[in-house]
Amino acid sequence: MSEKAKDILEWICCIVIALVLAMLFRYFIGTPTIVQKISMKPTLLENERLWLNRWTRTIKKMPERGQIITFEEPSNIALGEAIDLDLSNPVAKYKDRNAFQWFINNFLEIGKSSYIKRVIGLPGEHVEIKEGKVYINDEELEEPYLQPGVVTDAPEYGCKDFIVPENCVFAMGDNRTRSTDCRVFGCIPLKKIESTVAIRIWPLNKWGKVD
Repeated sequence: MSEKAKDILEWICCIVIALVLAMLFRYFIGTPTIVQKISMKPTLLENERLWLNRWTRTIKKMPERGQIITFEEPSNIALGEAIDLDLSNPVAKYKDRNAFQWFINNFLEIGKSSYIKRVIGLPGEHVEIKEGKVYINDEELEEPYLQPGVVTDAPEYGCKDFIVPENCVFAMGDNRTRSTDCRVFGCIPLKKIESTVAIRIWPLNKWGKVD
């Protein structure tokens, strides 16, 4: 093999190793993202840049109430239609994937959709949505991150009086009237939570921790 061919091969190996390391870092440690929808207004606005902490997924840590998380889009979403949701075990449904489909969807993130919402209910808690407010174990939840006058409602067929299943969280968007969330498709299993929002990195005048 010529010296030129060896150099080319070495460069190819270096590039492949760099790409693999980058993908590993993105999956297990953290990654940037862009807010694309308005479901988290006023906390998060469209086109803001965030840094996501994926180490919490790596160590399978349950998020805390009030934390903002991202999770894989459930398969039982049908906007404008009633979803067949078992309120005795209100867990969002996901399609089964083989190893190759999982690799493409979750590791390479090709064709994957994710949601960003705030954790409201934790495993074993009784969540009730009534009179425009949220109650956790019969106590009204204080939500300072909401805009004044925001009303929280739940569809007749959705989650409005239930127990959060084991190893799941109940999450909603801060822009309650414009958010498709766990009220519609059910609670999110821990294994489907992809990250927690660490900091806002753009715009620079809002750089820092997101509450």
